[in-house]
Amino acid sequence: MKSLFNKYILVLLALTMVSCFNDSRPNYQYFPDMYEPVPYEPYGEYEIFPGGQSARLPVEGTVPRGWKPYEYENNPEGSQAAKAQLTNPLPYTEKNLAAGKALYTIYCATCHGDKGDGQGTLVQREKILGIPSYDDAGRDITEGSVYHVMYYGLNAMGSYASQTSTEERWLIDHYVMKLKSDLQGNPERAFEADTLQNAQNLIPAVNAEGDMVPGDETSTDEAQENQNEE
Repeated sequence: MKSLFNKYILVLLALTMVSCFNDSRPNYQYFPDMYEPVPYEPYGEYEIFPGGQSARLPVEGTVPRGWKPYEYENNPEGSQAAKAQLTNPLPYTEKNLAAGKALYTIYCATCHGDKGDGQGTLVQREKILGIPSYDDAGRDITEGSVYHVMYYGLNAMGSYASQTSTEERWLIDHYVMKLKSDLQGNPERAFEADTLQNAQNLIPAVNAEGDMVPGDETSTDEAQENQNEE
């Protein structure tokens, strides 16, 4: 009789535990942080971290690896100085122009249009209005002013300094200036010799259609060695 009673109690306890069990939220949690981790915003303020933030700011005066300081400030004076003084350090070659066209199509054409006339897809759909043409006489863009705007952004256009490298921005710059010249009806600019002047990082390879070709990039040092061997 006592054995039957004990079995009855065990069955009753088992039914009670099963009825309260939740597959998504166990009744008992050992080390609950392993089940329910506490998310922290990288730069949120929390008392448990030194300085109050989980992500640490860089040491003052340091710069990221591969980043090059840009001497022109983001103000009207800096903009005018860049427009007047800054020139494209990359040679104007067929390869660089094709690479610039490919990058322009990715980053710029949706607003500025394939021809640089300010009639990109977003403009035609009236998502963005008031994009000026590259041959707008009131702006009179230069290599320096185009690069400056890509670096800092202007009005509704944001900065592209984080999406593109220095060389990529200068490649786009070449193509933007070509579009401006075409809109003005100027003769085609003659290509320069395909040298390695001022090329510090990798320059994207492109095919005949101007599409980016992955895995076909050559460093400056390697290209110079190949040129010397020839």
